[in-house]
Amino acid sequence: MSRIIAPVVACALATAAIVCGASAPALAQGAVRSTHGDWQMRCEVPPGAKAEQCALVQNVAAEDRPNLTLLVIVLKTADQKSRLLRVVAPLGVLLPSGLGLKIDDKDIGRAGFVRCLTTGCVAEVVMDDALLGQLKTGKSATFIVFQTPEEGVGIPVSLSGFGPGVETLP
Repeated sequence: MSRIIAPVVACALATAAIVCGASAPALAQGAVRSTHGDWQMRCEVPPGAKAEQCALVQNVAAEDRPNLTLLVIVLKTADQKSRLLRVVAPLGVLLPSGLGLKIDDKDIGRAGFVRCLTTGCVAEVVMDDALLGQLKTGKSATFIVFQTPEEGVGIPVSLSGFGPGVETLP
């Protein structure tokens, strides 16, 4: 299974980097630096960059729809002052409805999709201290994508290891 997931993760990380421009980690071939519960720290030196860049990642699929996958990426901004939560959803999701988020069954809100590429559509938010705290202390998150305005599909994401992982982001 890891042979299948690794190329998907690499492709989605490259997609996420393209969406955010040169200041974001490319991580296309990012090596797994460490594992924190259900999260992986992937790092590489992107072409033209002077320093290694890392992201905390988890690839998940809907329990009842294995072809509906999400790549969840957490990384620091280029200025190292903020953390971004970036989610790559598959093509075919309903864009105007955005991406919903619940943490331990508490509705957190929705993020808009910023761009779609051939490999998926990207939603992104700058995490404030409140959201970061909820993710660190929560047990599970559910990201909700919409295929029709009435039909949201919840995709569970384990938060096991998220706190320690995000604290080790260089």
